[in-house]
Amino acid sequence: MKLWVSALLMAWFGVLSCVQAEFFTSIGHMTDLIYAEKELVQSLKEYILVEEAKLSKIKSWANKMEALTSKSAADAEGYLAHPVNAYKLVKRLNTDWPALEDLVLQDSAAGTKYQAMLSVDDCFGMGRSAYNEGDYYHTVLWMEQVLKQLDAGEEATTTKSQVLDYLSYAVFQLGDLHRALELTRRLLSLDPSHERAGGNLRYFEQLLEEEREKTLSNQTEAELATPEGIYERPVDYLPERDIYESLCRGEGVKLTPRRQKRLFCRYHHGNRAPQLLIAPFKEEDEWDSPHIVRYYDVMSDEEIERIKEIAKPKLARATVRDPKTGVLTVASYRVSKSSWLEEDDDPVVARVNRRMQHITGLTVKTAELLQVANYGVGGQYEPHFDFSRRPFDSGLKTEGNRLATFLNYMSDVEAGGATVFPDLGAAIWPKKGTAVFWYNLLRSGEGDYRTRHAACPVLVGCKWVSNKWFHERGQEFLRPCGSTEVD
Repeated sequence: MKLWVSALLMAWFGVLSCVQAEFFTSIGHMTDLIYAEKELVQSLKEYILVEEAKLSKIKSWANKMEALTSKSAADAEGYLAHPVNAYKLVKRLNTDWPALEDLVLQDSAAGTKYQAMLSVDDCFGMGRSAYNEGDYYHTVLWMEQVLKQLDAGEEATTTKSQVLDYLSYAVFQLGDLHRALELTRRLLSLDPSHERAGGNLRYFEQLLEEEREKTLSNQTEAELATPEGIYERPVDYLPERDIYESLCRGEGVKLTPRRQKRLFCRYHHGNRAPQLLIAPFKEEDEWDSPHIVRYYDVMSDEEIERIKEIAKPKLARATVRDPKTGVLTVASYRVSKSSWLEEDDDPVVARVNRRMQHITGLTVKTAELLQVANYGVGGQYEPHFDFSRRPFDSGLKTEGNRLATFLNYMSDVEAGGATVFPDLGAAIWPKKGTAVFWYNLLRSGEGDYRTRHAACPVLVGCKWVSNKWFHERGQEFLRPCGSTEVD
C-alpha cells in the first residue's frame, strides 16, 4: 500500500513538472495532461476503495473486540476461567493482533469467534505444538480430532494433507508402522507430489519388509499390528501417572462402604480452646487413615477477597526445592503463582493465622508464612511430599520438618482442581471457605509417605488457595511424639 501511494504521488509530481515546464509550448501537448489527470483520478479512487475496504475490516474488528473486551473485563477471572477463552486470548495476542497491525486480516473469522469451542485450526495448532515438543501421544489425539471435525464439514484453512503429514509420522514414532504406512498412502492419494510423504512411504515399506522377515513362525502379521487409534502413553518420570489422572477425573477413589462408616461430622472446639467454645467449627472426616479432615466456614468472603487483594501484587512463579541440590527452582510439574504474606501485611492475615492455630491446636510461632497460590487454566502441582526427605535440609533444619499442612480453599472450581492422594486413592474437591488439614509426619517423627498428594489441573475456572505449614519445633507438648501415627 505504501508503494502504491508513493507511485501515485510521483505521478502527480511528474504531471506538475510537465505543466510548469511546457504550459505555453503547445495546447496539443496539454491535452495529454487531461487524460493523465483522469487516469490519476481513477487510480486515486481505486486506492480509496481499497483503503475503505481495509478500514471497514478494521472497524468491524474494533467493534467486535469492543464487545468482547467489555464482556471479558466485566469479570476477567470468570472469562479466563474457561480454558478455550484463555487459549483464544493468547492466540489473538500472538497471531490476530499482529496480523491487524500489518493490515492483512485475511481470515478475521479466526479471531472473532469467541464461543467456547475449538475450531479445526485451533485443534491443529494444539496438535502441532505437541508434535514440536516430541509428545507424539497427544499429537495423535489432537490430529484425530481435527480429522473428525473436517469430516463433519467444518470449514478451515487446515487441509487433510497437513493433518495426515503430522499424524502419519506421529503414529510411526509410537511404533505403529502399519498404520503409519496406511496414513502415508492416504496422504499421497490426496497430494501425489508430496515429497516428504513419498520418501516416508519408501522408508516405511522397507521397515515393514524387514519386520516381516523377522516375524516369528507362530505369529501372524495381524498379531503384530497395533489396534488402530489405541496407543499406550509412554512411561514418564511419574510412576503413579495413571492413578493420579484417574483421581483427577473423579475415578478410582478407594473408599469402601465399610471405611465410609468410619467417617463422621462433628463440631470442633480445638480441645476446648476458649476461642472456639462459643463458636466451634464444623469438622468432617475426609479420610480415615491417615486422618484428613475438612473444616467449614473457615474464611469469610470478605477475608478471602482481602487476602487475594494483598497477594496479587506479590504473585510470582511458584518454585520447588530440587531434591538433589536443595536449591529452589521452577519446574514444569508445578504450574501456578504464589506469594507469601506476613502478619504485618494486614490484620486479616494475623486473624487467619490465629484461627488456624486455634483449630489445629498447634503454634504458628514456628510455622511458615501464609502462602497464597493461584492456579489458572491448566495450573497444577503433580504428586509431591510437603515434608522434606533430606535430613539436613538447610531450609528446614532451624524449625524442624513440616509437621502438618493446613490448606484453605479460597474459591470454587468449575472443573478440575482437586487435591488427590494417589497412594490412598483419595480425592478432595475445592469448596470455597473450607479448609483441609493433615499431618505429614508420623508421631515417631518419620515422614508419612502416604501423604504424597497433588493439585489436579484446573480445567474450567480459577483456583485460589492459601496454606500454612506447621513445623516440628515448638509442637512437642501440643502433639506428643509416639511410636504410632494415630492421633
